Amino acid sequence: MRRIVSSSAAREVAEITRTAERLQQPVTTGRQIAVTSIRGGAGKSTVAALLGTTYAHYRQDPVLLVEADPALGSLPLRLGCQSLRWTTGDVAGIVEPQMSLLDITGYLVQLPDNAWLLPGSQGRIGSMLDTRAYERVMVSLRRYFGVTVVDCETLPAEVARVALSAAQARVLTAPATLEGLTSTYNVLEWMKGLPRHVIEGTVVVLTEQAPRAGIDLDKAAQQLESTGAGVQVLPYDRHLAAGGAIRTELLARSTRQAATRLAADVFQLSQKRR
Repeated sequence: MRRIVSSSAAREVAEITRTAERLQQPVTTGRQIAVTSIRGGAGKSTVAALLGTTYAHYRQDPVLLVEADPALGSLPLRLGCQSLRWTTGDVAGIVEPQMSLLDITGYLVQLPDNAWLLPGSQGRIGSMLDTRAYERVMVSLRRYFGVTVVDCETLPAEVARVALSAAQARVLTAPATLEGLTSTYNVLEWMKGLPRHVIEGTVVVLTEQAPRAGIDLDKAAQQLESTGAGVQVLPYDRHLAAGGAIRTELLARSTRQAATRLAADVFQLSQKRR
């Protein structure tokens, strides 16, 4: 029994160490990861928040979370922000190439672990964010942050499509339901018509929104993976389901493991494309 337990513990420690090493790899240019979905309520902002906080925990360089959804997105709520000032649209008209990191962070919301947030609105419906403003912000801020996680509008919004195309890796969230799986498969089939790196650099995250999904997730994952995309499952978590600010110490162990594994895999994909 001691041999079995100690062997299992050693394997777990080794896996955690390997995952941490993958997350801590240096970058030559900032990696941008776009998170989107095809419908609301698919866990898009939740997954973006989990990714951003995971990168901030493991990495030494600054991490940025951008909300490219001015229509009352929930990313600031999930990150526990108490006050918001400048928005993505505001910063697009302010940022200049000669600015230092200190100048830039003056327009951002500071988060724990050297992470920063650029919200999409100030708690009310914001002005529309066009593709030109989005591109200006992302190109200008890329050199300041090792990893940027973008919480996009749902597809097929124009900014979301631009973000998917410009990012080094993409995450597509979908509810673990029959309807969610069918719609996601259709979107992946459409993405196969885009340049090959788009589908190969995409991970689908199936979010369980109830304790028992009632579908065969292994079989569903195989069907989605047949398109060339990766697939992972974010298990049901009572703390996440309650809404509000995410407190990592209240997450189930399986949720923390899934989020860390997802962050490592997506970061590896982002490293493959310069």
